[in-house]
Amino acid sequence: MSTGSKETKKHVPSVEDFEKAKKEFNSTYSQEEFLALAKLYSESFRDVKEGELVKGKIVRIQGDLVILDVGFKSEGAVSKLEFHNAEEMKIGREVEVVLESVEDQEGNLVLSKQRADFLKIWERVISAHETGEIIQGKIVKRIKGGMVVDLMGMEAFLPGSQIDIRPIRDFDVFVGQMMDFKVVKVNVPTENVVVSHKVLVEEEISDQRNAILNSLEKGQILEGVVKAITDFGVFVDLGGVDGLIHITDLSWGRINHPSEVVKLDQTIKVVVTDYDEEKKRISLSLKKLLPHPWENIESRLQIGDKVSGRVVSLTEYGAFIEIEKGIEGLIHNSEMSWTQHVKHPSQVVAMGQIVEAVVLSLDKEEKKISLGIKQLEPDPWQTLMQKYPVGSQHSGIARNLTNFGVFIELEPGVDGLVHISDLSWTKKIRHPGEVVKKGERLDVTVLGVDVDQRKISLGHKQIHDNPWDTFEATYGVGAITQGKVVRIIEKGLIAELPDKVDGFVPATLLTPAKIKNLANHFPVDDIIPLKVIEFDKENKKIVLSALAVLKDRPEEEIRAYLDKHKMERVSVSEIQSAETTAIDASEFPIFDVPGESPIPPAELKQ
Repeated sequence: MSTGSKETKKHVPSVEDFEKAKKEFNSTYSQEEFLALAKLYSESFRDVKEGELVKGKIVRIQGDLVILDVGFKSEGAVSKLEFHNAEEMKIGREVEVVLESVEDQEGNLVLSKQRADFLKIWERVISAHETGEIIQGKIVKRIKGGMVVDLMGMEAFLPGSQIDIRPIRDFDVFVGQMMDFKVVKVNVPTENVVVSHKVLVEEEISDQRNAILNSLEKGQILEGVVKAITDFGVFVDLGGVDGLIHITDLSWGRINHPSEVVKLDQTIKVVVTDYDEEKKRISLSLKKLLPHPWENIESRLQIGDKVSGRVVSLTEYGAFIEIEKGIEGLIHNSEMSWTQHVKHPSQVVAMGQIVEAVVLSLDKEEKKISLGIKQLEPDPWQTLMQKYPVGSQHSGIARNLTNFGVFIELEPGVDGLVHISDLSWTKKIRHPGEVVKKGERLDVTVLGVDVDQRKISLGHKQIHDNPWDTFEATYGVGAITQGKVVRIIEKGLIAELPDKVDGFVPATLLTPAKIKNLANHFPVDDIIPLKVIEFDKENKKIVLSALAVLKDRPEEEIRAYLDKHKMERVSVSEIQSAETTAIDASEFPIFDVPGESPIPPAELKQ
């Protein structure tokens, strides 16, 4: 069998041949006799085609060559290297060869025994491919993508995926092995052959596979071999058919990767949890062959028990601890520290860390366990009353400023709140940032300790005596004074009196005329004459009036007041006749209510 072969042309004797023979060999034949004999001689040789498989007889051994007569006018030579042994090179023995060329440079036939041997094997391979015949071969070496097989003397390719139905871990162990193969692909132009051993294994176990599939049912326990391990689960060979154990069905406990539970080629028992006949998918479970970890949990865990476990999950609200495989408990952020405000569990614990905790609650029905870390130590709040008794004075760091007050850290993990109303006896504070900046120290007095709510109330103004006991004598109703404008508020302004105490001046007691924008007439730091018309010691409130002072003053002073504050449309008589005392102060927002104050300046925002 060959392609592209061509037939050799017979030589037709000519007069030129006669003349040449007569001259060189002194031939005595006549021309007619020579031509007749030459024709008979030429016709005695067989027609031979290049690439044809022919039989030849060994006529002699000449050095490294074996000379053969193939029935052509000239002999052919084959290298000794193409013979397998000396027995094949006996004189007179017939040998199959391929005529590769009619003549070489010396005019001899070019023969190949090796090619003839290959063609015989090739015909056998083609036949095996067509009939499905099983051929035995030897795996000789490993190459990229598979193995090289010696198939009756010719090389064939065995892809790695076609060695067995199971994934191959070590290809090198197959080198040198004799195995049965099926020819699955033949490329005639390139004379390449692909073989498979896997198809033979599949055919062999097909009956076994069908038997398994036909008998499958949920709850059935089977034995198999771990075939492949992936991130999402494990494939198990059940004897010709594969099943999948999802990672969640490998263990009652949490695992990061299936390789933590099983190993490749390990024999394991599994239970069938589902079978999709249409898709031929088998779902398996390993953990369901093990006792459920919550069974008899009450015999192993009691409230108050100290346990140890690994941190397996961190959430915004707490950390989950694996106490046993499949038994997890939650340590809520609030149960991590007696004193520290834990916003995230990572402030206290880390993934994979082994921690000790105390069982706080156990719900078998809901399969929930609450744990606590702080319970491993005494509650410091039980002794906090002794360390921070009411009335005691301390110094702390401002850790957080809010609209309603400032949190002061007395010691690591122990904070107290100074409400905005307890920052100053005399000033009406809009934001704590007017008194203290974040990170600064502040002297405070303990006003109260609530152990149950874990709250400490602090005061800053209580560091000093209450000056309102003496203000009554200075700023009683009718007292004449003056004030510096410090802030414009709704329906009036705040004026700072000589003793650094703030008082409220309603707009109606600054001028009888309605003014849209007080700031244009009474700028900050402006000094105005005032008279106290209301003093409230309990609520620490002083209400003042400028008109009450002016109406009894000389006309020149009144006019100077009007000019200074740009009140061209107001007459002296209007001020002299203005109502100065008969007001209902409850109509006015005398001071900013803590927690409802205007938005503080940008530099005060936290």
